Amino acid sequence: MGLLSDPNRRRALITLLTRLNAPICVVCYMAGVAWFMGLAFEPFTLRTYMSENAMGSTMVEERFPAGERALATGREFAARKRKAGGMPVDWLVKTMQDRGLEVFTQRFSRTLPFPDENKERYMVKGTNVYGILRAPRAPRTEALVLSAPCSPGDNNNQAVGLLLGLVQYFRNQIYWAKDIIFLVNEHDLIGMQAWLEGYHHTNTTGMDWSPLQGRGGSIQAALSLELSSDVVTSLDLVLEGLNGQLPNLDLANLFYAFCQKIGVLCTIQGKLQRNDWDSVSGYSHAVQTMMLMVMKQASGRPWGDHGLFLRYHIEAATIKGINSFRQYKTDATTIGRLLEGMYRKLNNLLERLHQSYFFYLMPSLSHFVSIGYYMPAFGLLAAILFMRALDLWVQLTAPPPPEDGVAHIKQSSPGVLSVLTPLVISHVTGVALYALPVHFQEVAVEHFPVSETEAVVLTAIAVYTAGLALPHNTHRLLSGEGTEQGWRVLKLVAVLYLAVLLGCTAVINFSLGFILALTLVPIAAFVTPHVPKVLSAFILVLLSPACTLLFSVFFFQELQEMPVSFQEGWMLFLSVISQGILDHSLYGSLVYPLIALLIYPCWLLFWNILFWN
Repeated sequence: MGLLSDPNRRRALITLLTRLNAPICVVCYMAGVAWFMGLAFEPFTLRTYMSENAMGSTMVEERFPAGERALATGREFAARKRKAGGMPVDWLVKTMQDRGLEVFTQRFSRTLPFPDENKERYMVKGTNVYGILRAPRAPRTEALVLSAPCSPGDNNNQAVGLLLGLVQYFRNQIYWAKDIIFLVNEHDLIGMQAWLEGYHHTNTTGMDWSPLQGRGGSIQAALSLELSSDVVTSLDLVLEGLNGQLPNLDLANLFYAFCQKIGVLCTIQGKLQRNDWDSVSGYSHAVQTMMLMVMKQASGRPWGDHGLFLRYHIEAATIKGINSFRQYKTDATTIGRLLEGMYRKLNNLLERLHQSYFFYLMPSLSHFVSIGYYMPAFGLLAAILFMRALDLWVQLTAPPPPEDGVAHIKQSSPGVLSVLTPLVISHVTGVALYALPVHFQEVAVEHFPVSETEAVVLTAIAVYTAGLALPHNTHRLLSGEGTEQGWRVLKLVAVLYLAVLLGCTAVINFSLGFILALTLVPIAAFVTPHVPKVLSAFILVLLSPACTLLFSVFFFQELQEMPVSFQEGWMLFLSVISQGILDHSLYGSLVYPLIALLIYPCWLLFWNILFWN
């Protein structure tokens, strides 16, 4: 404390920090990246363990016997689906009723803001079918959910068959202390969104749905099942939900524990676990797995039906059957036993899952990285912004040199409008980027030979590009020429603004905050009006939010070991933009408004500083 309370020592410390500002920033950036890359090294991670005592032992004996019968039911469901041209509602209702459930249906409809060309739909209408197995040994105040989406074509028929097989088996057991809801939802996430809104009496997305006629207790946990083949070689656990939310780690631990007990091959991000962590290939595999999780979490979209449950504080995950590792094979009976064991453990819960971590990364199913381990990597990047802010503040408050008093008088009084106007215009541009693409699609379709989806995406790109020409001349219109003190004030505001933005984003969605920090922090640290314009402008564009998204598309494909050409990557980039806008409109994803309304305007401020003079 004496160092900060003594004016002379404090002045010496500030002088040292400002003199070594650039080297310290470079060291912090390199240390932050190195820290993050080291998180996948197994000695730096924690081994997973069960924190919830009620789920600590897997000594229950699983006896589900009807795997082949479940597959036969799935084939019958597929035939009925083909005959009906969609979900066979009447057949599902009758089948669930024959198995002793209270069965209800829910109709819903949703008009998309523009056509979803990936799934060829615009006006979506469908029906959800769900049955409730009432708890025989409890007051029915709590519930568990097992869902299987009714997907188009031949997808996921086996999952519906296994769900119906588990209905018949669970109905004959007497130990259930919670209601179990078996849900078959149509139109994947849209149907799930309608059912969750109806179950919780909320309507946050403007969807039309009929009220639910039957309800269970408060939902404690949920699993979504995706099986599209009679032959399953491994089960993949999908955790990433809406806006980067993750379920409690104990749910992943429970899945891994039963996979180990029953002998089922399990993966995360589609990657098998390796034991050679001390080799280069083993470490590379762990980095690849962890980076896939980071990229999926940063996208902010739900990667399975489970992702929408997390918004309601319901711990949920998707179990996906994979048919790729040919030397292994898992039958439907084994998968049913695994689900039986997991639900029997969840049935023992006395309270919601809360004792384990909600913020984590997983380089494998047996190891995880907690928030206390990965946040320092972001903190080192954020420290650069505060170092630059300190340097700018010292420059702004430093007394003028004696021989340059007249120049100082001119520099020390930048007009308020010359600083405020770029702030306002940058954010107005962000509002235009957020609002115009959807609202101007009809005008674009009338005047250009494009579809509605293409009109939305191209309008967004046009507004984004036009924003580069607007802010950097505004201060000249007001003051004739930008002052030296003026750009420092603007940069100080922009740097602190960016620090707050990235900090809040990293708390909610660490992966998104860290990726944005990797690209935006170097810009914020070193852009000034005195650097070479052409080269600096090129670097700023490369590190802009749009180019970051483009690079992320190619990087994600490389991580999945599915590299694409530039043309294919560009089409994926356009698809990601349209999907981001749709996800915001349909499910409430916050990534698109965050980028359009806050991150992009903040980047424009640094673009304005570059062209200040």
